[in-house]
Amino acid sequence: MPTLWIDADACPRHAREVIVRAAERTQTPTRFVANHRLPLPPSAWVSALAVPGGFDAADDAIVDRVSPGDLVVTADLPLAEAALAREAEVITNRGEALTRDSIRAQVQMRDFMETLRASGEHTGGPKPYGDVERRTFANALDRWLTRAQQRR
Repeated sequence: MPTLWIDADACPRHAREVIVRAAERTQTPTRFVANHRLPLPPSAWVSALAVPGGFDAADDAIVDRVSPGDLVVTADLPLAEAALAREAEVITNRGEALTRDSIRAQVQMRDFMETLRASGEHTGGPKPYGDVERRTFANALDRWLTRAQQRR
């Protein structure tokens, strides 16, 4: 069975709750990776991996362990690129699928926005994580879990 790998440092609590419920329901191995200890319920399917602090330590831990067919949940574009290179699937915690084709456009947009911010432009941040984002994420996760179970 493929594994769910969660970049937990930036994963919203609501998305974490969706992931835990889905992992329990489908009996899918799920690993939350972070630079700090995470409050997770006791589970045979869900565990946390706390890595030592350091730049990209959690990302590196995920990349070192991910296998083809696994799912990585992250909004971190370099981590997404590395996971895709290892033939994993990637979705953001807002339910957006990242592919080898779409990641290039995402990186270019991020770099463009960074340039705007560096020039003093106020670009705002991402929209708050609400019910629509949680529902979109839950649907994307459910689609992946359904495909993963069919491959068993």
